[in-house]
Amino acid sequence: MIDDPVTARRLRQALPVFVALASFLLIVTVMAALYFGRDFLVPVTLAILLSFVLVPGVRALRRIGMPRVPAVMLVVVVAFGVLIGLGTLIANEAAQLAADLPRYQITMREKITALRGATASQGTLSRIIDMVQDLGAELQPARTEEAEAKPGSADRPLTVEIKAPKAGVIETLTTFGGPILHPLATTGLILIFTIFILLQREDLRNRMIRLAGSGDLRKTTAAIDDAASRLSRFFLAQLALNIAFGIVIGAGLWLIGVPSPTLFGVLAAILRFVPYIGAGISALLPLVLAAAVDPGWTMVIATAALFVVVEPICGHVVEPLLYGHSTGISPVAVILAATIWTFLWGPIGLVLATPLTVCLVVLGRHVERLWYLDVMLGDQPALSPPEIFYQRMLANDPAEAIDQGREFLRERALVTYYDEVVLAGLLMAQDDLSRGTLDRDRQDEVGAAIRSVVTRLGQTQVRRRTRRGSSSRLGSTETAAALAAAGPDRRAAGIVLAKADLAPGWQGETPVLCVSSRGPFDEAATLMLSQILGRHGLASQVMSMAALRAGERPENLDIALICFSYLEPVSLSQIRFTVRRARAAVPGVRILVGFWRERDPATLDRLRRATSADILVTCLNDALASVVEASRVPVARTIPAPGRGAPARLPEPAAAL
Repeated sequence: MIDDPVTARRLRQALPVFVALASFLLIVTVMAALYFGRDFLVPVTLAILLSFVLVPGVRALRRIGMPRVPAVMLVVVVAFGVLIGLGTLIANEAAQLAADLPRYQITMREKITALRGATASQGTLSRIIDMVQDLGAELQPARTEEAEAKPGSADRPLTVEIKAPKAGVIETLTTFGGPILHPLATTGLILIFTIFILLQREDLRNRMIRLAGSGDLRKTTAAIDDAASRLSRFFLAQLALNIAFGIVIGAGLWLIGVPSPTLFGVLAAILRFVPYIGAGISALLPLVLAAAVDPGWTMVIATAALFVVVEPICGHVVEPLLYGHSTGISPVAVILAATIWTFLWGPIGLVLATPLTVCLVVLGRHVERLWYLDVMLGDQPALSPPEIFYQRMLANDPAEAIDQGREFLRERALVTYYDEVVLAGLLMAQDDLSRGTLDRDRQDEVGAAIRSVVTRLGQTQVRRRTRRGSSSRLGSTETAAALAAAGPDRRAAGIVLAKADLAPGWQGETPVLCVSSRGPFDEAATLMLSQILGRHGLASQVMSMAALRAGERPENLDIALICFSYLEPVSLSQIRFTVRRARAAVPGVRILVGFWRERDPATLDRLRRATSADILVTCLNDALASVVEASRVPVARTIPAPGRGAPARLPEPAAAL
């Protein structure tokens, strides 16, 4: 422990720098280990990913009574037999294509000549071709008259060729056997690791649980099992879809007449593991070959149309049905992962980029210590909707919050958006205000931004529910039967009342008075409540508690309900005093108190009695439902209210509000 406060403060200031430096060094070390250890790590990674695909087959054989070792060996032999067969097929098809390529050179030259002649009038392509030919000629050694001089002269020296000594048996085997032995060694490592991973799957799972944290075995086991199950289903679905994609592409190329359709079908299935660009890369070579084979352009157009039609169907129709709308990775993370893994492991890293990133995201979602992986790579929002809303308000940029609200309103009601997003953001602002982290200027800016959002969203149309659950636009009249069936629940968010639906005492111009306690955030909550009531046929007027205490009067005395809005903590005795004063000022009025914070439902009735309120709610949805229900009950006036022609004034006790 450091006793010197100056030294301690300096250490605290330098701590973020040390953490950032340590994180950078850790990243560099990990990347260096991945790069220099790729000869060992690539087979291990392929074996792990392959085991996710083969586990369902092993489980199926185990369920029919086959022992573990024979089941694992059978599944592995079948899988590697298929892979070796595909490799042999690709090699044969590639060799056949290479042998046929010289036949297509004449067609390509004729097409280039025809294309050059077709654009001769414009001259653009012709000038490009001429420039390339001129540059090629300049790069060739010049042949002059002096170059024809006698070999061995000063102008034309003799060419001396140095030949290496004849290689021995070991050098010959190394030269010609290296390219063959390296793939065989890699395949052998993958085979061995796959077998042992499948045989020791439970033991490896237990070790992973130990590394992830064994404090809560139930939670950790469920997370690991769920992650393994999700990865297995994802890889199987992706493998099946890509195989189907390759079959369709190969069959389509065969029907079109492109040579070696089997080769291109297999390559299309493999390259489609690369997201976004894999299908496009797999289309390049067939397009070039189609242009070389067909003297016209029909085959090229048909090949391009094949990829343009099949890939969107697989990516936007079949893929969401198989494993959701996405891989769970953000698009930026996909491109970044593909770049990093290609740099580290070459072409095999490009193919493995998405599966490896999916593994990291799943681990980040299930292993608490790796949560940052989900934040950095996952497609889930890094901030919750209320946090996004409040952050936009702090930045004084309500445009994004307005777009967020409009997107929300496509599926749900405005009152629900206010409850789940805006009120939650207001509570964050109120908490910052209570901690003293918001100065007066920032409070006013945030309050003004929130009011602008509420005003803009309030201009959208509201839908109401009919008796059968359909909807219509604002201004429709709800039937009495539907009103009775709605009840004081969230279905009231779809009800639009007309004056004929309101009980006596509720048919004035503004039967509801909404009073905000204090502060810009309470004012915004009160404005939302007033807006929601007005959109559903219950007009209201908004006043602040300070204005009432200063002697200002409401515009209309035909008040049936007074709503007090409290966003910040207030003592119950103060609320009870305010409620009693309101009843004394407006005899027969009903009182609604809104505590816009989550509370235990079991304590709401006790709080209502403690505040002497008729209605106590904690969300705008409940407030709307309660007011709709109350509007069907006539107001019991104990003294006659002033006539409409009389001046608008309240009895003296109203000044105490």
